[in-house]
This record gives sequence, structure tokens and C-alpha cells, in this order.
Amino acid sequence: MRGLLRFLARNYFILLFLLLEAISIGMLVNYNNFQRAKFFNSSNSFVASIYKSYNAVTSFFYLQKTNADLAAENARLRTVLEQYKQASIPIDSLHQVVDVQDSTEHRYDFIPAKVINSSFVRQYNYITIDKGSEDGIKTDMGIIGPKGVVGIVTSVSSHYATGPTILNKRWKVSAKIKNSNYFGSLAWDGLDPQYANLNEIPFHVQMEVGDTIVTSGFSDVFPEGIPVGIIETFDHATGRNFFAIKVKLLTNFANLSYVEIVKNNHLEELEQLQQSNTNE
Repeated sequence: MRGLLRFLARNYFILLFLLLEAISIGMLVNYNNFQRAKFFNSSNSFVASIYKSYNAVTSFFYLQKTNADLAAENARLRTVLEQYKQASIPIDSLHQVVDVQDSTEHRYDFIPAKVINSSFVRQYNYITIDKGSEDGIKTDMGIIGPKGVVGIVTSVSSHYATGPTILNKRWKVSAKIKNSNYFGSLAWDGLDPQYANLNEIPFHVQMEVGDTIVTSGFSDVFPEGIPVGIIETFDHATGRNFFAIKVKLLTNFANLSYVEIVKNNHLEELEQLQQSNTNE
């Protein structure tokens, strides 16, 4: 207390000056319209800049949650889109789209997940995600990213799952040329992580550089029409019946953060049917 009194005694003239200055400014602002308008405009600009900086900082810390929310929304919209495609609904029939969304008979669901580990420089590359059996993940489910096919689930624990990506020499994808519907198998040769090869396309098929390659739908893993890549080059070598097609992959495995797991709701039915054919 004595220290405070000594401080006030030593600096009372400065404090008195500041008090009178504040009173003068207050009177000037209150009794003059022009100065009042200028003051409030300036203060509003200052406060707005403070809020802008604060929002930028908070947005940075909430970025991960925002990305997760967007991934979940993308998965939901992809599910609705797949239902819409299966139902062959006219594009202007919005109420029918809502009816299809509420139906439980759709074939595919999409579960969002975060990538926690992924390699792309090895011969046999794998991806690990933060969803497992407790989230409904099972083996043989497809994995797709924001731009297209990523890989397939082969191992599942309670909270995690892993599997090979396209950049794995042991795994192939059934794919087709979107414009012509001719299909073959897409495989990686272990060289450039940006490219893969589409095989078994007959030499009489018409194609152009830039044509889109999508999933064929002839497997239980992916729906038809999921993007894979675009044709970079193609060549018909002498003595061969098939084109050598180089495909530039759409997925960039170097910065893959969020993916979606493809759940085929008819998988058990298909497996039982195929198993009965095998037994016969």
C-alpha cells in the first residue's frame, strides 16, 4: 500500500494529465458529430482487424476438425450420388432423390477416414487409416480418395485398418475407358508413382490421349465409374493384340490426408451366390 501511495505521489502530474486528456477527448467526441463519426469508424476498423486476426488463429487450430467434417460430408454425398445413379432418377426429380436417400436398399455406403500412414516410394506400398472393425470396416473394402481410387483393405484391427494401394505390384484394379466401356486390368510397374499401366485393351479400340479411366464395376470392391486416371500415352506394339496404355493416376499419394472406405451392402449375398457356383 505504501508503495502504491509513493508511486501516485511521484507520478500524480502524469496521471492527472492522462485523466484530463481522456476527459477532453470524450467531450470532443460526444459534442462534435464529425469527430464522433471519425472516432467510431476508426475504432470499428481496429476492432475488426483484431477479430480478423483472432479468427485466423482459431481457424488454424480448428482446421483439422473442419477437414474431418468435410470428409464426412463428402462421404455422405457420395452415398447419395451412388443411390441416385442406381435408381436412374431424372435429374430434376429432387423429391425422388430424397426418397432414395431414405431407402435402406442401396448397395454402397462410404465411411470417411483419416490417413495416418502411407508409403509411395517402395515396390509394395500400403496405407493405414484411423478406422477399424468398431467403425464397420472389414477386409476387401475399397479405399478411395477425393480424386479417385486409392487401394483396398486387407487387415483390420479394432480401431485401424491397412491395405495395399494402387502403387503395389501385387494388386490390380479392374478399370475401363470411360468413353468406350472397354475394360482391362490396371497395374503399377513399380517405377513412377504417378503412372500405372492399363492392360488387355484390344488394338481395335478407339481412344485418345486424355481419355478418362474409371473403375469397371466388375468387382465387389468398387462401384462403377470411380475415377482412376487419364490416358497419357498408348502404343500398339508389333506382334501384340493389345495396346500398351500408360495412365496418369489422379490420386496424389504424397499429400493424401482423408479417404473414404467403400462398404458394399450386398457383398455377403454376392459371395454366397458365387460360392454356390463354385461348389457346383
